[in-house]
Amino acid sequence: MKKNMGSTDRIIRIAIAVIIAMLYFTNTISGTVALVLGAFAVIFLLTSFISFCPLYSPFGISTRKKI
Repeated sequence: MKKNMGSTDRIIRIAIAVIIAMLYFTNTISGTVALVLGAFAVIFLLTSFISFCPLYSPFGISTRKKI
């Protein structure tokens, strides 16, 4: 897996996951919506920590800065 996510992309994904978690723990979202958004939050966190987004690969997208 070649890293294809830049730091800004990673920070945005982590922020979205934190917001979803806050909405869940304050009971703002519940039920099916909470499950779907929770799954997205987990995916966002995982892809942020490994700096690789599988959906970027087929399209040749990379948000990493060129060195």
